[in-house]
Amino acid sequence: MPLQILLMVMNTFAFQNTVIDWVRDHRMHHRYSDTDADPHNATRGFFYSHIGWLLVRKHAEVKRRGKTVDMSDIYANPVLRFQRKYAIPFIGSVCFLLPTIIPMYFFGETLATAWHLAVLRYVTNLHTTFLVNSAAHLWGNKPYDINIKPVQNLAVSFVAFGEGFHNYHHVFPWDYKTAELGNNALNLTTYFIDFFAWLGWAYDLKMASDDMIRSRSMRTGDGSNAWGF
Repeated sequence: MPLQILLMVMNTFAFQNTVIDWVRDHRMHHRYSDTDADPHNATRGFFYSHIGWLLVRKHAEVKRRGKTVDMSDIYANPVLRFQRKYAIPFIGSVCFLLPTIIPMYFFGETLATAWHLAVLRYVTNLHTTFLVNSAAHLWGNKPYDINIKPVQNLAVSFVAFGEGFHNYHHVFPWDYKTAELGNNALNLTTYFIDFFAWLGWAYDLKMASDDMIRSRSMRTGDGSNAWGF
């Protein structure tokens, strides 16, 4: 529960819709990856998969297939129900109001500077995350499955704390590390989860075995290594 609350607050600070909305779109993305039922279908180009999908109405297939995605576990979570119920005041306060007021009160910053830095931080974080949906589906190598669009993109991994090992993530979506090289200098997300596993707040972490990874890579990969070289 403490980790759930922390992650919910961090999601609120990032403001990429509520956790419930985010999980629904992500489950759709994996189940129907790069088809018309994928909310940010990369076959429609870089701009659409990066941000265009948020600027237009959802494709009819996204709406139709979205009704079939099981979200019962998410709707049953009281932390996530709280966030959704109070989304507007909670997100407004955590994402915009507090990051503006705190520098003004504690550091003597002007309203204009504090506000614009808060917005800059938000927009930068959005576009960094969006690169996982766009660049990491378009440019890079495919060590694990050459038949899907997601790729290994080191630049995205660098700016997105390890989330650019995307060919691996789509082949083994249940691996908590999202990368074969989970504990490397680029994958800070794995360090984050490992720290809370050490505390006992995260548990039952799932990983693909070395034999499973090697077998899949030899069978369907493009011959490049785990780093995408």
